[in-house]
Amino acid sequence: MATVPRPRTAHTADLAPDELDAVRALLLDAFDGDLGEEDWEHGLGGMHALVRDREGRLAAHGAVVMRRVRHRQRWLRVGYVEAVAVRPDVRRTGLGGLVMGELERIIDRAYDAGMLSASDDGARLYAARGWQVWAGRVSALGPSGAVRLPEEEGSTCVRPALAGPLDPAHELLFDWRDGDVL
Repeated sequence: MATVPRPRTAHTADLAPDELDAVRALLLDAFDGDLGEEDWEHGLGGMHALVRDREGRLAAHGAVVMRRVRHRQRWLRVGYVEAVAVRPDVRRTGLGGLVMGELERIIDRAYDAGMLSASDDGARLYAARGWQVWAGRVSALGPSGAVRLPEEEGSTCVRPALAGPLDPAHELLFDWRDGDVL
Protein backbone atom coordinates (compact mmCIF):
# COMPACT_ATOMS: atom_id res chain seq x y z
CA MET A 1 0.00 0.00 0.00
CA ALA A 2 1.45 3.36 -1.03
CA THR A 3 1.90 5.95 1.68
CA VAL A 4 0.43 9.38 1.19
CA PRO A 5 3.15 12.05 1.34
CA ARG A 6 2.81 14.62 4.09
CA PRO A 7 3.18 18.26 3.20
CA ARG A 8 5.81 20.20 5.08
CA THR A 9 4.88 23.74 6.05
CA ALA A 10 7.48 26.41 6.63
CA HIS A 11 7.78 30.17 6.49
CA THR A 12 9.92 31.62 3.71
CA ALA A 13 12.51 32.57 6.34
CA ASP A 14 12.86 28.90 7.31
CA LEU A 15 13.48 27.59 3.80
CA ALA A 16 17.11 26.96 2.90
CA PRO A 17 18.46 28.57 -0.29
CA ASP A 18 18.48 25.19 -2.08
CA GLU A 19 14.80 24.67 -1.14
CA LEU A 20 13.88 28.08 -2.56
CA ASP A 21 15.85 27.22 -5.70
CA ALA A 22 13.88 23.96 -5.99
CA VAL A 23 10.57 25.82 -5.57
CA ARG A 24 11.52 28.32 -8.25
CA ALA A 25 12.58 25.53 -10.62
CA LEU A 26 9.28 23.70 -10.01
CA LEU A 27 7.30 26.88 -10.74
CA LEU A 28 9.28 27.59 -13.90
CA ASP A 29 8.65 24.04 -15.12
CA ALA A 30 4.97 24.00 -14.14
CA PHE A 31 4.30 27.40 -15.74
CA ASP A 32 6.28 26.61 -18.91
CA GLY A 33 8.89 29.25 -18.09
CA ASP A 34 6.31 32.00 -17.56
CA LEU A 35 7.45 33.18 -14.11
CA GLY A 36 8.68 36.75 -13.88
CA GLU A 37 10.63 38.20 -11.00
CA GLU A 38 7.54 39.91 -9.58
CA ASP A 39 5.54 36.66 -9.85
CA TRP A 40 8.27 34.92 -7.84
CA GLU A 41 8.32 37.66 -5.21
CA HIS A 42 4.54 37.46 -4.77
CA GLY A 43 4.91 33.96 -3.34
CA LEU A 44 7.53 34.92 -0.76
CA GLY A 45 7.14 36.19 2.79
CA GLY A 46 4.45 33.80 3.96
CA MET A 47 3.86 30.14 4.66
CA HIS A 48 4.73 27.44 2.15
CA ALA A 49 3.39 23.91 1.79
CA LEU A 50 5.85 21.54 0.10
CA VAL A 51 5.38 17.91 -0.93
CA ARG A 52 8.31 15.69 -1.85
CA ASP A 53 8.22 12.43 -3.78
CA ARG A 54 9.75 9.16 -2.54
CA GLU A 55 13.14 10.18 -3.92
CA GLY A 56 13.02 13.44 -1.96
CA ARG A 57 12.46 15.67 -5.00
CA LEU A 58 10.01 18.55 -4.73
CA ALA A 59 6.75 17.42 -6.33
CA ALA A 60 4.26 20.14 -5.31
CA HIS A 61 4.22 23.57 -3.72
CA GLY A 62 1.91 26.38 -2.71
CA ALA A 63 2.19 29.48 -0.55
CA VAL A 64 -0.14 31.72 1.38
CA VAL A 65 0.85 35.34 1.96
CA MET A 66 -0.98 38.11 3.78
CA ARG A 67 -2.80 40.73 1.74
CA ARG A 68 -5.07 43.56 2.84
CA VAL A 69 -8.47 43.68 1.12
CA ARG A 70 -11.21 46.19 1.88
CA HIS A 71 -14.75 44.88 1.82
CA ARG A 72 -17.80 46.75 3.16
CA GLN A 73 -15.60 49.53 4.56
CA ARG A 74 -13.53 47.05 6.58
CA TRP A 75 -9.94 46.05 5.83
CA LEU A 76 -9.59 42.28 6.02
CA ARG A 77 -6.45 40.26 6.65
CA VAL A 78 -6.56 37.87 3.73
CA GLY A 79 -4.54 34.71 3.24
CA TYR A 80 -3.77 35.01 -0.47
CA VAL A 81 -2.78 31.79 -2.23
CA GLU A 82 0.21 32.03 -4.54
CA ALA A 83 2.57 29.81 -6.51
CA VAL A 84 0.54 26.59 -6.48
CA ALA A 85 2.21 24.08 -8.77
CA VAL A 86 2.58 20.34 -9.22
CA ARG A 87 5.42 18.79 -11.16
CA PRO A 88 4.08 17.75 -14.60
CA ASP A 89 4.92 14.04 -14.18
CA VAL A 90 2.86 13.72 -10.97
CA ARG A 91 -0.17 15.87 -11.83
CA ARG A 92 -3.67 14.51 -11.15
CA THR A 93 -2.41 12.34 -8.29
CA GLY A 94 -3.83 14.38 -5.39
CA LEU A 95 -0.73 16.40 -4.57
CA GLY A 96 -2.39 19.71 -5.41
CA GLY A 97 -5.16 18.81 -2.97
CA LEU A 98 -2.60 18.02 -0.26
CA VAL A 99 -0.96 21.40 -0.75
CA MET A 100 -4.29 23.22 -0.75
CA GLY A 101 -5.41 21.37 2.38
CA GLU A 102 -2.43 22.77 4.28
CA LEU A 103 -2.90 26.28 2.90
CA GLU A 104 -6.62 26.19 3.75
CA ARG A 105 -5.82 25.06 7.30
CA ILE A 106 -3.56 28.09 7.70
CA ILE A 107 -6.14 30.43 6.15
CA ASP A 108 -8.99 29.12 8.29
CA ARG A 109 -7.04 29.56 11.52
CA ALA A 110 -5.13 32.78 10.86
CA TYR A 111 -6.99 35.01 8.39
CA ASP A 112 -10.33 36.72 7.93
CA ALA A 113 -10.72 35.07 4.52
CA GLY A 114 -8.79 33.30 1.77
CA MET A 115 -8.51 34.56 -1.79
CA LEU A 116 -6.70 33.61 -4.97
CA SER A 117 -6.63 34.26 -8.67
CA ALA A 118 -7.33 30.98 -10.47
CA SER A 119 -5.69 30.01 -13.71
CA ASP A 120 -7.74 27.98 -16.16
CA ASP A 121 -5.75 24.88 -15.13
CA GLY A 122 -6.25 25.48 -11.41
CA ALA A 123 -9.91 26.49 -11.43
CA ARG A 124 -11.23 22.90 -11.22
CA LEU A 125 -9.08 22.10 -8.20
CA TYR A 126 -10.24 25.18 -6.31
CA ALA A 127 -13.91 24.69 -7.20
CA ALA A 128 -13.76 21.07 -6.07
CA ARG A 129 -12.41 22.26 -2.71
CA GLY A 130 -15.27 24.72 -2.17
CA TRP A 131 -13.60 27.94 -3.31
CA GLN A 132 -16.17 30.22 -4.90
CA VAL A 133 -15.68 32.49 -7.88
CA TRP A 134 -16.23 36.07 -6.67
CA ALA A 135 -19.40 37.41 -8.30
CA GLY A 136 -18.70 41.08 -7.54
CA ARG A 137 -16.32 43.81 -8.62
CA VAL A 138 -12.58 43.55 -8.10
CA SER A 139 -10.39 46.63 -7.69
CA ALA A 140 -7.04 47.59 -6.26
CA LEU A 141 -5.88 50.68 -4.40
CA GLY A 142 -3.23 51.96 -6.80
CA PRO A 143 -0.80 54.85 -6.48
CA SER A 144 -3.43 57.19 -7.98
CA GLY A 145 -6.47 55.75 -6.19
CA ALA A 146 -8.84 52.86 -6.78
CA VAL A 147 -8.45 51.02 -10.10
CA ARG A 148 -11.06 48.53 -11.28
CA LEU A 149 -9.63 45.20 -12.46
CA PRO A 150 -12.33 43.74 -14.74
CA GLU A 151 -9.87 41.17 -16.12
CA GLU A 152 -9.69 39.64 -12.62
CA GLU A 153 -13.45 39.32 -12.32
CA GLY A 154 -14.40 35.73 -13.04
CA SER A 155 -11.05 34.32 -11.90
CA THR A 156 -10.84 35.70 -8.35
CA CYS A 157 -11.95 33.06 -5.84
CA VAL A 158 -12.82 33.43 -2.17
CA ARG A 159 -12.90 31.22 0.88
CA PRO A 160 -14.66 32.98 3.73
CA ALA A 161 -13.16 32.07 7.07
CA LEU A 162 -13.27 34.15 10.25
CA ALA A 163 -14.97 37.11 8.53
CA GLY A 164 -18.01 35.04 7.58
CA PRO A 165 -19.82 35.43 4.26
CA LEU A 166 -18.69 38.17 1.90
CA ASP A 167 -21.29 40.18 -0.03
CA PRO A 168 -20.67 40.47 -3.81
CA ALA A 169 -22.79 43.63 -3.84
CA HIS A 170 -19.67 45.27 -2.34
CA GLU A 171 -16.36 45.23 -4.18
CA LEU A 172 -13.11 43.67 -3.08
CA LEU A 173 -10.46 46.40 -2.99
CA PHE A 174 -6.99 44.80 -2.89
CA ASP A 175 -3.78 46.36 -1.72
CA TRP A 176 -1.46 47.34 -4.57
CA ARG A 177 1.68 45.44 -5.54
CA ASP A 178 4.07 45.55 -8.46
CA GLY A 179 3.52 43.22 -11.40
CA ASP A 180 0.19 41.43 -11.60
CA VAL A 181 -1.85 43.03 -8.84
CA LEU A 182 -3.74 39.75 -8.28
